[in-house]
Amino acid sequence: MNGQRGDDLDDDFVPDDLVATSGEEDNGPGDDIGGLLSADEDAEEAEVNMKEKSAIEKKRKRREKEKERKIKKRKLAETVEVIEPLSVAAQPAHKLADYVSSMQAKAFPAMSGIELGDVLIPESSIADTTTWTGSRSLDNLVEFIIEVLPTLHTRLSQRSKVAGAPTLLFIAGAALRVADATRVLKDKRLRREKGADVAKLFARHFKLEEHVSYLKRSKIGSAVGTPGRIGKLLCETGELNTILEYKLSQTFSDALSVSQLTHIILDLSYRDTKKRSLLDIPETRDEVFRTVLGAPKVLKGIQEGKIQLVLF
Repeated sequence: MNGQRGDDLDDDFVPDDLVATSGEEDNGPGDDIGGLLSADEDAEEAEVNMKEKSAIEKKRKRREKEKERKIKKRKLAETVEVIEPLSVAAQPAHKLADYVSSMQAKAFPAMSGIELGDVLIPESSIADTTTWTGSRSLDNLVEFIIEVLPTLHTRLSQRSKVAGAPTLLFIAGAALRVADATRVLKDKRLRREKGADVAKLFARHFKLEEHVSYLKRSKIGSAVGTPGRIGKLLCETGELNTILEYKLSQTFSDALSVSQLTHIILDLSYRDTKKRSLLDIPETRDEVFRTVLGAPKVLKGIQEGKIQLVLF
């Protein structure tokens, strides 16, 4: 059998459509798969973008809500009145007497009950300040004295006739507090035009001799100081080991006289960084009871009712 070649086809041969196209590459299905893959990638990318936008939007809304919350909290803090804890000093006199007695026992741990009884500060010599309902701060000290301690107010408005003999001792736990209290006590509502000067007594920047010299020549109505410096100027306690100490004690005790003293204010309203008051700090508590309230002439005046103790 002779094989048929392409050249042997008749000249008028027309190939069938099916045969004619069978040899050509059909790209249709391939193109469809590529398109589908591309569409899937676009969809995934779009979905990722939507998630990112959604996350960004959520963060933005969260920041806005947090900002609004802080603004509301700040406004609330500005409008709500701060309620201060009740001060120890705001208690009735009988409770203050118990409090002072307990602090005194801490200052003299070696004393027996009988010995403590000898230095006891009687309730009758502790001012009842329960009529004062305002805040106990230096901003209100002038009003406190005017309203609660009218006798002291009257005496502060009068000029002293004796050098170094204040009507008021204001005991504060820190030098800066002494400076602040001194400025407050110089208020014209207390001293008026004829009122006596206010002495500022603390160890920082001032030598003891400087204070002695100042007190000997100055007629003061109030003395504001730390218990350490006030105690040394009173100089009525402690053992005198040398003749020099004795001579100094005589000089210093003459400098700060208690002959005109009617009131001692203990500043319990001030708190240090550890939230401790004048009588909470062991060092200042000991100085208050040992060298100020424990000075014989001071203690005698308190026990006889000539000097009133005020807790502020």
